[in-house]
Amino acid sequence: MLKFTYTETSFHLERLAQSLEELVATRVILAMRVGQSLCVQPITASFLLPSNLPGLHYLETETKREDSEVISVCVADAEFVEISLQGTWIAADSETAEGVFVTSLFDRTEFFLVKLWQEAQNNISCVRETQDW
Repeated sequence: MLKFTYTETSFHLERLAQSLEELVATRVILAMRVGQSLCVQPITASFLLPSNLPGLHYLETETKREDSEVISVCVADAEFVEISLQGTWIAADSETAEGVFVTSLFDRTEFFLVKLWQEAQNNISCVRETQDW
């Protein structure tokens, strides 16, 4: 399962061994115990990856093998591809932009997606460090 944690300024992606159902159940129980409202709803989430990432073709190949509507990879422009995922949004309410998005894909698809996202983050960090000089 992939877990995207959205904050005010960005998001963090991680791969979990826990099932979607277990994560949602745990969140619901926690919200109940602390008296917090919780919104759990199906949704589509999208993000961009640089189109020049080495290994992007592996994700595209796995996406075709996935043969489902859970993930799609589309060209956004000359520099980026858009990754769209069907999954579940978990947040304090339906209007907030901060929360957790979870989805489940084939293991290899999840692996390539996480690796590409990490590579993109490393490239962004290198650009920031270069600009600080």
